[in-house]
Amino acid sequence: MVVYHSSLNGTETEVACGCAILPLKTSIRGPAESAAEGEEDIVDETLGYFKANVLFKHFEVKGAADRTLIYLTLYTTQCLKRLETCPTQTDGVKALTALAHEAFSAPGEPRFALASFFPAGASPAELDLCRAYLKQAREELGRRLALKVYGDNGPPSKLWIAFSKRKFMNKAL
Repeated sequence: MVVYHSSLNGTETEVACGCAILPLKTSIRGPAESAAEGEEDIVDETLGYFKANVLFKHFEVKGAADRTLIYLTLYTTQCLKRLETCPTQTDGVKALTALAHEAFSAPGEPRFALASFFPAGASPAELDLCRAYLKQAREELGRRLALKVYGDNGPPSKLWIAFSKRKFMNKAL
């Protein structure tokens, strides 16, 4: 099996704390530009590559978009852990929205779990931009993940929930 890297690595985009500030298909307000509706964004890539990438212990970073992919992959695992106890889609959406709004460490902060992959920000403004983008991406990823896990408002997919026990690169957020 081959680890999947982001196809957005060559994209000209702003970078904050080593994280690519990529366009998102979302109505959630934040620093990300709106992606074209027909194009795949980083959240689509994360969810599409998740089941394959989560099986790997090593991941070579080939660009800033890969750093964003790594962060969102680890966040997806965290989301799946929360969904283990949510029997309905409504409960799942509430849990993931609450998780997205919880305080979290950003690159350059002492408790950030991925410090070896993300450089610290050059300024407080860069750190704030990175944090705002990651919060926006977390919220959008949670919304889309709930749709995948619960399908047509049924019980949670056991296939998706089974991946909550996997640790991508032996890391957790």
